[in-house]
Amino acid sequence: MHIAIALFTIFSAWRWADRKNWRNYHPTMLFITSGGLLYEFLTKNHSLWVFHPDFLYNQSLVVLIYAVITMPLCVLIFLSCYPKTWTKQVVFLLLWISIFVSTEGILELCGRISYQHGWSFWHSVLFDIMMFPMLRLHHLKPIRAYIISIIIIVILMVWLKVPLDGGAT
Repeated sequence: MHIAIALFTIFSAWRWADRKNWRNYHPTMLFITSGGLLYEFLTKNHSLWVFHPDFLYNQSLVVLIYAVITMPLCVLIFLSCYPKTWTKQVVFLLLWISIFVSTEGILELCGRISYQHGWSFWHSVLFDIMMFPMLRLHHLKPIRAYIISIIIIVILMVWLKVPLDGGAT
């Protein structure tokens, strides 16, 4: 299922993204990649969610596929197709949030993701609601997005009691 999502994302980026101007979106693509890898580092032994591989070797490989392929390409599509008018932007954000929430719901139903240490599907929904505006903010005002992201990371780590020693328990 994880490979199917990655392949669909690659096809979608080929079909709908503004591939010619990918450099305009590259900083935010790196922002999402670094955020995903930072999560893995900070929660090393205290994961809030775990991907269960289909036929891939292990969880780490699934994480790399999402961090290096799926999420950056989603950012490319999201930002390059971002509408101009406010009302279309709201609908567009709701569409992307719905896509991510639905995909994660299917992953959970199929046993390809599970939650632990106080995280739940509903936390992911709230995270998605926050993530897409943050991606747009990063694209427009990266320093502001980094500052807000650091605040969010600290709040989540304290609230979910993520150990500061690299996740060792």
